[in-house]
Amino acid sequence: MNFDTLFHKQNKIIQVILLLIPFVNYITEILVRWSSFLRKGGALRLVISIIVTIPTGIIIGWLDAIWTLVFNKLLLE
Repeated sequence: MNFDTLFHKQNKIIQVILLLIPFVNYITEILVRWSSFLRKGGALRLVISIIVTIPTGIIIGWLDAIWTLVFNKLLLE
């Protein structure tokens, strides 16, 4: 399933809420990042997907929440 396109179709408020809740944040980041990598490929997407998969992905998720609120897209996407 294309989790990245499903995520981007949501309202900005829903996206930010998904990225602010700690455990939901981690799962959302993993699904969106890996889905994006599998559909589009690329070395940068692979590196970001691996970084998000390790436990520091929670911090990146909170940065993504702020980035989504300001710029309406995920960090490094």
